[in-house]
This record gives sequence, structure tokens and C-alpha cells, in this order.
Amino acid sequence: MTKTGWWVTGLMSLFNLTDSDKNILRDIARQSIAYGLTNQRALPVKTSDFSPLLQTLGASFVTLNLHHQLRGCIGTLEAHQSLVNDVSEHAYAAAFEDPRFNPVTENEINQLDIHISILTPAHAIQFTSEQDLLEQLQPGKDGLILQAGRHKATFLPSVWEQLTASVDFLNHLKVKAGLNKADWPEDIQVLRYSTISF
Repeated sequence: MTKTGWWVTGLMSLFNLTDSDKNILRDIARQSIAYGLTNQRALPVKTSDFSPLLQTLGASFVTLNLHHQLRGCIGTLEAHQSLVNDVSEHAYAAAFEDPRFNPVTENEINQLDIHISILTPAHAIQFTSEQDLLEQLQPGKDGLILQAGRHKATFLPSVWEQLTASVDFLNHLKVKAGLNKADWPEDIQVLRYSTISF
């Protein structure tokens, strides 16, 4: 079975993550941030110490909020390591390597709200125009990857909480990718994915 095949198979199991598994991942994320504060790297994780589900190949994003404001968000769009390792690395990166923010401080760590999203594989959306694409979007559910030449960006499904209209969601994604809202390049591609979030 291919690496992607293992990812898809594993994701079917990840829909069955228990509350205990989710709590462990949140704890690992917080521990990795605390560890990173003094060691300047993510918490080393011994994968075999965790349940088979947490050893499954997984792609995750870790989002940090402080007082209901974004404090960092880092992740990957394609699985390449165990879920527990992926969360540890992205928690550290969200806290200390997101170029939009200063590194998290010791005083902030215990106040951080940690949100973890596990991604399904992305699939291309077939569309004939921008309007056709907009009509196919599923607000609140779709995560999108937009690509056009060297321009690329993604929005997690959670972004729908701030951008509830499909046209706003797409326009802000174009801007994030370095395009203008009115742009519609001939080579534009849009892929859809969903997340398991907690």
C-alpha cells in the first residue's frame, strides 16, 4: 500500500479518537510548547509509548489563541509522520516559529487555548468559473487549498467562523496567497479537505 493509502486508511480510524486520545494530544501540544521555551525545539516523542491510533500517520494543524485572538498556527497539508509527533512539532512551531507573531512567552503558556485539527487528504474541485466554484463550497465544512503558479495558501474549516460567506472566504484566501481579490488566474486550482477538530 502507498504512503497515501496508509494515510487514508488511518484517517478512517482517526475519526474514532477517544476523548482520552484527544486529551493526550492536547497535553503533548502544551508540553511541547513548555519544552520548547527552554530547549528551542519540539518535545521529543517516543511514538511507541502511545496508542495505535496516535501512532497513525496523520497531518495536523495546531492553532494557538490567547484571549480569543490568534497567537500562532502551523501545520502540514500531507501526512508524513505519526500523529503524535506531528502535533508535538506543530505546537512548538505555532508557538515559536509563526513569522506573524513574536515567540510565546513563559507568562502566556498557561493561558493559551490550543486547538488541534487533523486533516483528511485534499481533493481537487472541478469548476468552470469562480461563480461555479463558489456554488460548490460548503461553508463551515470545507478547508481549501488555493494554488496559482507560485501562489499558494490554505484556510482551515474553522476560518468559516470569521468569514461566513463563500465569496469572503475565497477572496481572503486569494489575498493570503498573494493575489488580489479580483484576480482569477488561468492556472488556478482549488482543493478541498475536511478536518477532525478539537
